[in-house]
Amino acid sequence: MGLKHLEYLAVPSTLTNGKVFGCRRCKTHLTTSEQIESKNFNGQHGRAYLFTNVVNICTGPAEDRPMTTGLHTVRDVMCAKCGETLGWKYDKAYEANQKYKEGKFILERAMWTDVQ
Repeated sequence: MGLKHLEYLAVPSTLTNGKVFGCRRCKTHLTTSEQIESKNFNGQHGRAYLFTNVVNICTGPAEDRPMTTGLHTVRDVMCAKCGETLGWKYDKAYEANQKYKEGKFILERAMWTDVQ
């Protein structure tokens, strides 16, 4: 197994209240506050946020899951460093009004922390 290259994130100096979010277990950088698309989601552990982009993750196999907003094809998202399950990625939404989620990520708020 080779060495994993993890991406380091920084918030642009022009953003006074920008934040970097990381895995709660190992603090590996995952995303920034600029990538938040919505805070109106729920996961297994409570509140969850929809993000446009997330780094330093691995994904599980695609599976169809019934959710409160209908059937979606999703993949579990895990931290690339420690393997902690953080949320999921939307591959496909079957209902037209849910298509905006495709290719985006849900990270459960209980699974990440502010690191910068």
